[in-house]
Amino acid sequence: MTRAAVFGTGNWGTAFGLVLADAGTEVVLCGRRPELAEAINTRHENPDYLPGIALPGGLSATVDPAYALAGADFAVLAVPSQTLRENLAAWAPLVEEHTVFVSLMKGVELGTCMRMSEVIAEFTGAGPERIAVVSGPNLAHEIAHRRPAASCVASADPTVAERLQKACHSPHFRPYTNTDVIGCELGGAVKNVIGLAAGMADGMGLGDNAKGTLITRGLAEATRLGVAVGADPYTFAGLAGLGDLVATCGSSLSRNHMFGVHLGRGLSVAEATAQVRQTTEGVKSCRSVLALAERHGVEMPIARAVVGVVHEGHAPDEMLAALMARSAKSEGLY
Repeated sequence: MTRAAVFGTGNWGTAFGLVLADAGTEVVLCGRRPELAEAINTRHENPDYLPGIALPGGLSATVDPAYALAGADFAVLAVPSQTLRENLAAWAPLVEEHTVFVSLMKGVELGTCMRMSEVIAEFTGAGPERIAVVSGPNLAHEIAHRRPAASCVASADPTVAERLQKACHSPHFRPYTNTDVIGCELGGAVKNVIGLAAGMADGMGLGDNAKGTLITRGLAEATRLGVAVGADPYTFAGLAGLGDLVATCGSSLSRNHMFGVHLGRGLSVAEATAQVRQTTEGVKSCRSVLALAERHGVEMPIARAVVGVVHEGHAPDEMLAALMARSAKSEGLY
C-alpha cells in the first residue's frame, strides 16, 4: 500500500489527506497540537477546520514527524509557504531516501524569490525525481465535501507524476499529470495575487466586466512571468493556470478573494487579517512575486497595484485609477 505523510492539519492538508485516503493511500496527518490529532483519531473529523465532515478510515493523525514519515512514499507539505524553510529544518533529517516531497503550497519565498520546489531542493538536496507539486482549482471545503474537482500533479520525472496521480485519483478527484513544475507553481502563486485584486473589485462593487478584465489580464501577467523563468506558456491555459485563477477570483471560499473583498469595502489590512483569520498566501507572496518579475524584467501592473494596497498604504480606488490610467496598447497574452 502507498503511504503518505501530510504535514499540515489545516483546511487543505486535511482535505488532500482525505483525497489520498479515498484513493486507497494510507495517510498520516502530522500537526502540532495533540488535542487536534486526538480528535481526528477518535472522532474521525477535523473539528477546527472541517467540522462535520467524516474522514476516511485510512487516515490518522499524529504530532510525531518521525512516526508520520516512517516508510512514507510521499511527504506532502501543506504549510504556509513562508514557513517552509524553518519546518524543513525539523523534518528533512527524518525523511527516507526514497520519499518524494509533494508541495501543496502556492507561494514564492520572500527574500530569495524561490518557488517552493526550489526551497525543497536547496534545503534537502533532493533531485527533481523526488519533488512534485499539486496545483489547480482546489477549494478545500468543496473537496472535503467530495464535490468533483481536478488538478495537476507535476514532476520533472513523468514516472513520479504518474505515481502521485495514482495515489490521489479518487471518485471525486481527477488528477492530470504534467512535467512543467515551474508553470504549475507560478500559476498557483500568481493567482493568489490576482485573487486579491478581483476581491477588491468585488468589494468596491465594480461589476463582472472589471473582474473579467482582471482575470484575463492577470492570466497574461502570470504567463509572461512563467515564460521568462522557463515555464511552458500552455500550462497557464490549464488547470494550474486559468482553472485555479477562475476558482480563486470567483469564490467566497477563497481566502485571497475574501481578503480582497474586505479591503475593497474599506477595511484595513489588519482588519481584513482578523476577518479571514487563516493564512492568506497572496498577502505576503505578492511582494516576492513582484520582486521575481522585476528581477526578470517582466511587467506586472496588477501585481504592482496589489502590493501598493497591501503593503504601501494605497487605497483600492487608487489601484483602480492607476490601472485604468495606463497607456493604451495592443493586447498581448505574454
